[in-house]
Amino acid sequence: MAMEVATPAPAPERNIVLAPPSVKATAESHKKNRIQVSNTKKPLFFYVNLAKRYMQQHNEVELSALGMAITTVVTISEILKNNGLAIEKKVLTSTVGMKDETKGRMVQKAKIEIVLGKSDKFDSLVPPVTNGKTPEEVAKAETDAAIEAREEAAATEA
Repeated sequence: MAMEVATPAPAPERNIVLAPPSVKATAESHKKNRIQVSNTKKPLFFYVNLAKRYMQQHNEVELSALGMAITTVVTISEILKNNGLAIEKKVLTSTVGMKDETKGRMVQKAKIEIVLGKSDKFDSLVPPVTNGKTPEEVAKAETDAAIEAREEAAATEA
């Protein structure tokens, strides 16, 4: 009895083509109502005020963060919800591969995206913006005013 030995067929050649991102991917990364939160760059209430302005303009806001900034995004979301300004529409968690600059290797980072919509009471609680400033300018001005008021209060107590 003769035995036949099956030999695997040669693997087809694979060409990997790196193409530019699709239109959808580009639109996803440049959403007009997305705030990418950092826990080191701006104060917490800068992001709270900015999120309010984005909700005024777009009826919803997407808060996004990586790693250690995730707690900041959750805090911003909870402040807006507890003050009756926002309702939670969607929460997405994932991990993304990033190159560690110090070690030069790929590491996985946690990512969160929280989409908040205007609550029914939002328009009665937040005054409309009519001065033509961008949401970033308004949020910075409100944050600066709050810091200044705290400093004045501290100075008068001393």
